[in-house]
Amino acid sequence: MIALSLAEIASAVDGRLVAADPAVQVTGSVEFDSRKVTPGGLFVAFDGEKVDGHDFADSAVQAGAVAVLGSREVSGVPMIIVADPLAAMARLARAVVDRLPELTVIGLTGSSGKTTTKDLIAQLTARLGETVAPPGSFNNELGHPYTALQAGPSTRYLVLEKGARGIGHVRYLCEVAPPRISVVLNVGVSHIGEFGSQENIALAKGELVEALPAEGLAVLNADDPLVDAMAERTAARVVRYGEAAHAEVRAAEVTLDERGRAAYTLVTPEGSASVRLGLTGRHQVWNTLAAAAVARELGMPLAEIAVGLGALGLVSTRRMDVFERPDGVTVIDDSYNANPASMAVALRALAGVGAGRRTLAVLGYMAELGEYEEQGHTEVGRLAAELGVDRLLVVGDTAAPIHRGATSVGDWGGESVLLTDQAAAVEVLRSELRPGDVVLVKGSRYRTWEVADALRAEADPATGGGAA
Repeated sequence: MIALSLAEIASAVDGRLVAADPAVQVTGSVEFDSRKVTPGGLFVAFDGEKVDGHDFADSAVQAGAVAVLGSREVSGVPMIIVADPLAAMARLARAVVDRLPELTVIGLTGSSGKTTTKDLIAQLTARLGETVAPPGSFNNELGHPYTALQAGPSTRYLVLEKGARGIGHVRYLCEVAPPRISVVLNVGVSHIGEFGSQENIALAKGELVEALPAEGLAVLNADDPLVDAMAERTAARVVRYGEAAHAEVRAAEVTLDERGRAAYTLVTPEGSASVRLGLTGRHQVWNTLAAAAVARELGMPLAEIAVGLGALGLVSTRRMDVFERPDGVTVIDDSYNANPASMAVALRALAGVGAGRRTLAVLGYMAELGEYEEQGHTEVGRLAAELGVDRLLVVGDTAAPIHRGATSVGDWGGESVLLTDQAAAVEVLRSELRPGDVVLVKGSRYRTWEVADALRAEADPATGGGAA
């Protein structure tokens, strides 16, 4: 964070100083975990349901914090008292961003692929200048200001993904760190149980382009009609990406290798270049095109964009992470989260990587689908069967419609089994896996990753595990 005095911070957050010297400056980071506090930092104390941050105010000061931002006084601790520490943190983040005129804020949203694309964009912008981006999918009312507060005088690019669970959420996050470049990836049905309809999801995602200034840029997916239509919702310039003919940043002649890694011709108004990705999955074509469109806007030459795209790697864990086991089994760990769109992407990647090999998919429950829950799970099961997955392991009764959807496909030559939990899935895999198999593990955050972890442990001799 840029150096600010306690008086400046109190003014920015509408706070009251208690037992604090107004002239003392915060020169370190802003932290809400007292264990991460460093000398010169500011500790934010939240009233949690299980843990009260104010109980750690003294230890934070002992660790070097010059003050604590909280909602009540703590004896002997220099404090900035506010009504709502989370809202104050957001106001402080906005004050920092406003003091960095050389900073370009890049915001992105979508129903799926946000975290991966955020990581891809950040890798490209890092070639142009110092870049700050959140770890994983830290994209909410806490993660957003926390990440923005890491920007300093030398930061040139702040890349922020924006999650939403309702109308107005993206708009609020844009007020914390107003974007100059907004990227919208897709509009699916994730969280449809909270939004009520896909149209409402599109309404919420489009708040990102509405927040742009006239001199800003909207980067829109030309292959998603709901995203493409968002061009009408902004006064900023619009650049489209995708495979559609009207996309300014376009992929042509897409091919996949035996590992499901795409190669394509990147076509732009400035010319074309060959791109060969090191990332698994046909969907990475769209993700990398979005990143290319941002890099192009920031002045990166076409040849360098192509080289940069080829060098992109995975940053956040459990997202299409492909690894090989000593026994010849290939595992696709995409276990971080799931919705119908990302399930479809992962299953198609499994089909691509597993062409000519036996394929297995361990699929768990998809959360927050509301009235679409039964249909969404059933469609995933049907797709798995239609793609020819050989063995489907469905984990948990809540995911049972996946099993029913797969078995309803009459000409499917594969087999589906409904299992009680992750441990049961691991036992089936241990007894059935053979060299050459390809396994996909995916589900919402209901411990599905335990299956991937078990497969990974058995792939790593350092853990003492053997091949299944």
